[in-house]
Amino acid sequence: MKTELILIGKTDFAFLKEGISMYEERVKFYTPFLKRELPDIKKAALLTKEQIKERECEAVLKCILKEDYIVLLDVQGEKISSEEFAQKIEKWRGRGLKRLMFVIGGAYGFSQALYGRADERLSLSSMTFSHQMVRLLFLEQLYRACTIINKEPYHHK
Repeated sequence: MKTELILIGKTDFAFLKEGISMYEERVKFYTPFLKRELPDIKKAALLTKEQIKERECEAVLKCILKEDYIVLLDVQGEKISSEEFAQKIEKWRGRGLKRLMFVIGGAYGFSQALYGRADERLSLSSMTFSHQMVRLLFLEQLYRACTIINKEPYHHK
């Protein structure tokens, strides 16, 4: 199963880029992984929040195939532990999925169309984080899940 992470816009801060790169390489040790950064919406200042979300949705949907399993990282999503996340990944692998796609939206979240296409929504926390910070937090959790699945000592219970 290939795992992809779709992001809206570039990561702006060097400290986040460094952490993201580190965890991206660690994840690649365990599974085929691709991070796909979609460009920010042009002339966004002239658009409403809903228009921005709709355009971001169009860009995301161009990356997705009909058979892809889509998981939105959303503050309103299901709240699970690291162990439960690892179990979900194992379940998804067992279903024979070709591509597991995680999506981190832009600053305003997701459009209704993208919510409609998603198979699941997961939350990293009840707290709100910047969409840039979520990138690092999610990749750390993906790496943690890989180590849990492989019974390695990174995760302390």
